[in-house]
Amino acid sequence: MMKKISLIGLFFTLCFNTISANESAPDVGKFINPISDVCWSCLFPIHIMGENITKKEKPLTKYNQKLTCSCAGGIVGLPLAFWEPTRLIDVTRTPYKLVGLGGIQIGENLKKGGGVFGSSPSENQSFYHVHYYQFPLLSLLEIFGDFLCVEDFPLDIGYLSELDPFWMNDKWTSILAPETVLFGTPPAQLACIPDCLVSTFGKPNDKLFWCGGCQGNLYPLTGFIGHHSGPIRSSSLLVHRILAKLHKLGVLKTFSKDEYCCPKRSRFIKKAAYKTQLAYPVAQTKGSCNPLGKSTLKWGAFKSYPYKGEDFTYVIWTKKHCCLDPVKMSSSTAGAVIQGGQKVIDTIGGLGE
Repeated sequence: MMKKISLIGLFFTLCFNTISANESAPDVGKFINPISDVCWSCLFPIHIMGENITKKEKPLTKYNQKLTCSCAGGIVGLPLAFWEPTRLIDVTRTPYKLVGLGGIQIGENLKKGGGVFGSSPSENQSFYHVHYYQFPLLSLLEIFGDFLCVEDFPLDIGYLSELDPFWMNDKWTSILAPETVLFGTPPAQLACIPDCLVSTFGKPNDKLFWCGGCQGNLYPLTGFIGHHSGPIRSSSLLVHRILAKLHKLGVLKTFSKDEYCCPKRSRFIKKAAYKTQLAYPVAQTKGSCNPLGKSTLKWGAFKSYPYKGEDFTYVIWTKKHCCLDPVKMSSSTAGAVIQGGQKVIDTIGGLGE
């Protein structure tokens, strides 16, 4: 595990000369606790051969009744689909404030700060920075790693918006995403109304990729929110935006419905491939995780508060597909997965209470 987290220390050493306290917002942030700050029920639903073997949780997408799968090498296995916590995303008002890594302030506040601004409530706008971390939690905790294809990359910082001039300029970002001009029109915005409804009921529409569900328009892919209507809603939208931007840059890969071997890149985000869970300032540890674009009216209630509760860290759960090698499987793969997953929830989740 130490090797997997050592790159963070190296990053600090090479890129920043100082680690200073944040004078504007002290005591903001924490190290995300995998026991008390993670909603382990988000591991479900689990599908084997297209069947939902955890009926309590409803899937975001449908799966074909595929009995077998085959990958490179000609090995035939069983198709498995589950959810894995793989990323952390900070949404913060303060530049270089690593909210999910203990609230560490790295470097100096040389870049544009964030917050809410405007001459009247109707004109309120906001700007936030985002930080994107690799967070392969199942691998770090050595859960299922012996026979499931969990992520095995190191815990590391993958993106800082402070270093990205496109995040702070609506005009520049149109170079990266020229379709921004089209999706700012009234017809495109009206098309996002039904996306709010389907996202709230757990069925985000990938065809409406420019829509952020109930949070508004996904474009432009910057840190500016044109009509700030609360920190939870704004931060949720920016989590969606940064995932969409990283897809645009070719950084992220997702699995298609019938692919169980290798994820593929796509220029536009596959919304049904992600779920989010708030981990800070108030951890969302019960119930289901949130599909992208889901209304914050229920799950976001009482999750923020003035001053120290307006910076956020989200756990990102990604849909994972595997073609289980029969040689590595136990005598009862389905039972092992279910019992193992339930043990994680009962044991780890119970310790956090």
